Amino acid sequence: MATKVYNFRGKIWKYKGQASWHFITLPKTTSREIRKFHGTDEEGWGRLKTTAKIGNSEWRTAIWYDSKFDAYLLPIKAQVRKAEKIQLESQFAVKLKFEFSNTRGWITR
Repeated sequence: MATKVYNFRGKIWKYKGQASWHFITLPKTTSREIRKFHGTDEEGWGRLKTTAKIGNSEWRTAIWYDSKFDAYLLPIKAQVRKAEKIQLESQFAVKLKFEFSNTRGWITR
């Protein structure tokens, strides 16, 4: 099984609607590379399963492609924000991991 890892820095922001979703927008260059390499694995609404890591917190999640940003969005759940003491507008190092099996395509664990 092969693994593809993407490392980048991103800023936390909060969706301005009624929900209190927090996101990191992936850099456009990283988003283009992920979409080129993994785009065929996207599910509905540009959803792509991955494993994310910030600090000591690692979790299974999905990124979504947002055409307004021309980039993927990574949702950051409250448990991770609390554990890593993440505040709005703070920048953090992020690692996304995709695992590949030659017989089944890209998978996450």
